[in-house]
Amino acid sequence: MTFVTDLENPPGSFPRVRMSVMPLSDPQKQALSEVSLFSGLTENEMGFVADRVIPRKYTASQIVFNEGDPCSGLYVVASGHVRIYKTAANGREQVLSIDGPGSSVAELPVFDGGNYPASVAAIEDATLLFVSKRDFQELCLTHPQVALKVLRVVGTRLRRLVGIIEELSFTTVRHRVAALLLRLADNERKGDGDSVVVMLPDSNQEIASQIGTVRELVSRNLSRLQAEGLIDIDGRKVTIRDRKVLQAETNPPE
Repeated sequence: MTFVTDLENPPGSFPRVRMSVMPLSDPQKQALSEVSLFSGLTENEMGFVADRVIPRKYTASQIVFNEGDPCSGLYVVASGHVRIYKTAANGREQVLSIDGPGSSVAELPVFDGGNYPASVAAIEDATLLFVSKRDFQELCLTHPQVALKVLRVVGTRLRRLVGIIEELSFTTVRHRVAALLLRLADNERKGDGDSVVVMLPDSNQEIASQIGTVRELVSRNLSRLQAEGLIDIDGRKVTIRDRKVLQAETNPPE
């Protein structure tokens, strides 16, 4: 067990002593090496990162950080999944992304000095690898190619957010429900021919948070799609009878 000082303390204050945790396991090292930010680093460069990473475990629904919290660093998802979301004053949530192993979270505030712009919570039991803001900035100064990769990751997130804005502004709830089913089908294809089986999120409220609506409209539109013969619903399992036919539901009207 070693001790290191935190150099980000205010001038004149005693440095906080931060206790390091157990070394990374092989699966955690593997997860770190698969993150796009760190791809292409040499063994020594990866060692620099691995020596400064702190594994943190979270249980299902546990908050990693809240929107508006001061940014202390970024996270890499080693196992499990997390949801990135915004919360309105009335408590309604909009999910911006669901990220799994190999994803990095909170790259932007590490650079711009602002607070975390959204909240993050574990969906199931998850292990996240934390890299402090100071350590990551030092890595970028030493290895500028990492900073360029951050720009690509942030650019990808920006494109995803533009897509969310477009979907919320210009499409119906029916369109969004169909689009969600198709995205699930792309992630996990099970079935024969054009038939695809997907698993819905744990609740219609979670679906509503992902597509920017309310639970009642999700239930209503799922029921209508089933009544029209486009899907079959069995609990949280949905069979898309013909993917191409459902795809037509997401096309803009002529």
